[in-house]
Amino acid sequence: MNKIVAGSLTATALVGYLLAGAGSASSHREAPLISQDPMADNTDLYAFVSPDRPDTVTILANYIPLEQPAGGPNFPAFDDTVLYEIHVENSGDAVEDLTYQFRFHTATRNPDTFLYNTGPIASLGDPNWNRPQTYSVTLVKHGPGQSDRATVLGTDLLTPPDNIGPRSTPAYDALASAAVNTLPGGIKVFAGQRDDPFFVDLGSIFDLAGLRPFNSAHLLPLPAAAGHDGVARFNTHTIAMQIPTAQLVAPSRATIGVYASASRQKIRVLQSDGTDDHHGQWVQVSRLGEPLINEVIIPLGQKDAWNRSDPTGDTQFASFYAAPEVATLENLLYPVLQPIDKVNRTDLTAILLTGVPNLNFTGSTPADLLRLNTAIAPTAAAGAGNRLGVLAGDFAGFPNGRRLEDDVVDIELRAIAQGYGPILNNALGLPDKSPNNLVGDGVDANDKPFMPQFPYVAAPHQGYQVP
Repeated sequence: MNKIVAGSLTATALVGYLLAGAGSASSHREAPLISQDPMADNTDLYAFVSPDRPDTVTILANYIPLEQPAGGPNFPAFDDTVLYEIHVENSGDAVEDLTYQFRFHTATRNPDTFLYNTGPIASLGDPNWNRPQTYSVTLVKHGPGQSDRATVLGTDLLTPPDNIGPRSTPAYDALASAAVNTLPGGIKVFAGQRDDPFFVDLGSIFDLAGLRPFNSAHLLPLPAAAGHDGVARFNTHTIAMQIPTAQLVAPSRATIGVYASASRQKIRVLQSDGTDDHHGQWVQVSRLGEPLINEVIIPLGQKDAWNRSDPTGDTQFASFYAAPEVATLENLLYPVLQPIDKVNRTDLTAILLTGVPNLNFTGSTPADLLRLNTAIAPTAAAGAGNRLGVLAGDFAGFPNGRRLEDDVVDIELRAIAQGYGPILNNALGLPDKSPNNLVGDGVDANDKPFMPQFPYVAAPHQGYQVP
């Protein structure tokens, strides 16, 4: 392949580094090892004050990237051998104080058929559903030393089936609604297949980091074009919780930090009959707080180690925030931009590792956490907030938590390019370089509208209807 830049940086290298995470969506297949383990792959994390229940916080943790809706006969499901967790930090030390654990169990009602369902599925208990999946929810309250306390909040909770087609799941929305459960303390919970709510132009960004609306300004120019959502018509699996705010925050502290993870047991033994056994301690294989971090910030050789580490150890990665490689590459591929600072990026360190004072600061310990100031009220109904969040003066949006409608690709592209916009320039003195403050992939919304109530994520695409 011909070199397109000076020195040793080739086009091949650019594909591997520049915005590779954005191209693989927020955290879809973001590291070499987890790309081979999709059922344990965190794809996106959201945390926001619930617009229709502002005394609660909604947390959405998505797993299993790029699900083909017609992917039968063994349709995607949560993995019974994975420990899925949502962690909440509320004391300012970057160590989780609350952990919500999810374990799944899949049954096979009739092992003598290849069918996922043997007739229409009319209810969650319908015997026609041959592969029903249940789950448990456990809350662990972490204390000093070994004083953790675990409380089982729910058992034998049913997920809905996947959305197969008009014969198999003719009333899918009713099935999904029946899978919303209320746990002790007024917590709502849902686990099951949904539309993938992330939106990004996968095809163009993977083509040497192209942004279609800015094609003519690229080092290898093409005609400008509208963006194409590369995640449209794909599904994912969502763990959704709506928790009273009072159960999440500490006294006199309104801001929380959230991350999600997936873990596997250390030992896997393959049996000759095709089954396998799992033993030993749990080992974290995936985690996610802020969107796009493991993709855009962490270099390829450390991505797997990042997934296995805890946020409390993120000081070891802080240099990559302060001197992000992607800033160098944006300068290189888009010479029309005003020069972007490549080092000493204290703006990114503050926004992504500690939070911003008077907005969502959680403490001085650098940690990858999605930070939410629960005292900031929702500014719009679900899906109706300003897609540019804080950059547009909508302080209920990203990077203060993350709502479904927040366009994190455009926001982070502009932040890295130091195009923060006039509002943050006036309020915080952050740079507002132009045309850096206009860059984006041209995909500004999800392919399906979001629901006005919990779990908010749109219903999954039906296998029968997807081309």
